[in-house]
Amino acid sequence: PVDYAVPLPEQCKPGWSGRILDNPSIKIPGSSAIQCYNPATGQLLGQVNPATPDGIDRAVARAAEAQKEWATTTFRQRRKVLRTMLKFILDNQEDIATVACLDSGKTKVDAMLGEILVTLEKLKWTIQHGEKALRPERRPTNFLMMYKHNEVRWEPLGVLAACVSWKYASIPFPDCIRRRNELISTNSYPFHNALSPMISTLFTGSAILIKSSEQTTFSATYFTSIARNALSACGHSPNLVQSLVCWPQTANHLTSHPGISHITFIGSRPIAHIVCASAAKALIPVCVELGGKDPAVVLDSVSDYDLKHKVVPILMKGIFTSSGQNCIGIERIIACPRSYDRLIPLLEKQIRGLRLGSALPSPSHSQKEQNTTSTEHENIDIGAMISPASFPHLASLISSAISSGATLQAGTGQPYPNPLHPQGHYFSPTLLTGITKDMPIATTELFAPVALLMRASNTENAIEIANSTPYALGASIFGNPSSSSSNKSDMEKCVREIKAGMISINDFGAYYAVGLPFGGRGGSGYGRFGGQEGLRGICNLKSVCRDRGVARWMGVGTRIPPVLDFLNGREVEGRRKLAFLRGMMELGYAEGLGRRVRGLWEMGRSA
Repeated sequence: PVDYAVPLPEQCKPGWSGRILDNPSIKIPGSSAIQCYNPATGQLLGQVNPATPDGIDRAVARAAEAQKEWATTTFRQRRKVLRTMLKFILDNQEDIATVACLDSGKTKVDAMLGEILVTLEKLKWTIQHGEKALRPERRPTNFLMMYKHNEVRWEPLGVLAACVSWKYASIPFPDCIRRRNELISTNSYPFHNALSPMISTLFTGSAILIKSSEQTTFSATYFTSIARNALSACGHSPNLVQSLVCWPQTANHLTSHPGISHITFIGSRPIAHIVCASAAKALIPVCVELGGKDPAVVLDSVSDYDLKHKVVPILMKGIFTSSGQNCIGIERIIACPRSYDRLIPLLEKQIRGLRLGSALPSPSHSQKEQNTTSTEHENIDIGAMISPASFPHLASLISSAISSGATLQAGTGQPYPNPLHPQGHYFSPTLLTGITKDMPIATTELFAPVALLMRASNTENAIEIANSTPYALGASIFGNPSSSSSNKSDMEKCVREIKAGMISINDFGAYYAVGLPFGGRGGSGYGRFGGQEGLRGICNLKSVCRDRGVARWMGVGTRIPPVLDFLNGREVEGRRKLAFLRGMMELGYAEGLGRRVRGLWEMGRSA
């Protein structure tokens, strides 16, 4: 790896003090610029001019030109770039986490686990296993074509785009189509969601254009520079990586651009319809990850000790990591009767004790506040939400559930007015019990710090409830596989019958930290990124069929039989041609030796 540097933004250095906005918003009245601010405190971070259609054209052109040479590089050269990035991230973990916290409002712990760890895993997996995944792969031939050598190759596609992320929870689907130009994208994982597609794309030999969220524009430049400067340090063009941000009315120019060969889209289902319709204009393939309503099924075989000391801590992380703004976050706890009753007091105590605040120290306006907040950033469990846009919708769903019989067990189900950061976007960590599958809150992706506890009468009913939403991204199953064969059978039944793209057993989201393909089905999208399938999915799949070496040496190859030749076969009766072909089918595909021999005889007789 090569040592290199990326200048740290001034806003991330000790002593920086940003003006606190009265009404924090990314929109500035009378201006097209994007206003950047810290959602945990409301501090102004700066302004960024959004991309125009001409700017998008220029970015695609720069990436396309750089990709011509990059496509000829070896895997060894590409690994060097990734190793260089890996070392930089390891050496600058805290700075990267600080930038992510400042732009998204999350905690340092969430940044280290959800941004740094998974990005390092993606780099390490690609370095160790990427070449094997993209090496030409031999495929079997058949009896009639036994002289052929078949292989599949995965080659660079050109310039790829990644739109990460694009969610808008507070507008129902029909209104999203009508109000498409009002939709603002959010990105709760600005570092990982940017670096992950860069890593895969660069290793396949392509270039990439990252369309960042308007909500995390501030960090996009710094995070993109990590990849661009690594390329420069290793002697390659930084233009292989382009980053831009634009308002919704301009995004259509990117998603239908003829210079883009593939789009990875991470966002919400309503926006996916808009993006895919746009991409269809240029026949651009899209990998679509749309979030979910992930269930955690807790079976009755879980012991009291495991429930308290293992399962509940995992559930808490799965629900409240990044303030619930996690596409694979646990949105529903589906518990069998005995587990349901035991979970309520355990979850209630944990949720009531959660502390909200800013992960970073911020200047105070008085000595009293200064004394209060001096260590506040070190003693928080949950940060801010990236935007307050979904708050009215969330509160309405919670109120509706309570009116329909649910119990507000913990929290207020409302935005949280943080006394130290009144301009921050906080939502009260909430626990609702008695949720049933017919309630709107049980089928709507919340993307918020809200725990829903649902009772299942047995394993079959738990599976039915788990499958009662349009989503099918991930799932978790908790049980005791060692207690009895019936418990093992119940757990395997859940694995087999729950509709999901990914499942963790006695864990949450583990598939994301081990290089497995990531993605869902149904309302959670299609396609995969991550693992071998993810790398191959952003390549041009090319089938190659050639004569074997020994066949060429023996002079064996494809020859059109005279009986079928257009020129020499003109005088041959049609019945003879069909008889020859029938014999060829028998020789190539009949099950028994006798039929094959008869087929060969028929070919000889008709030739």
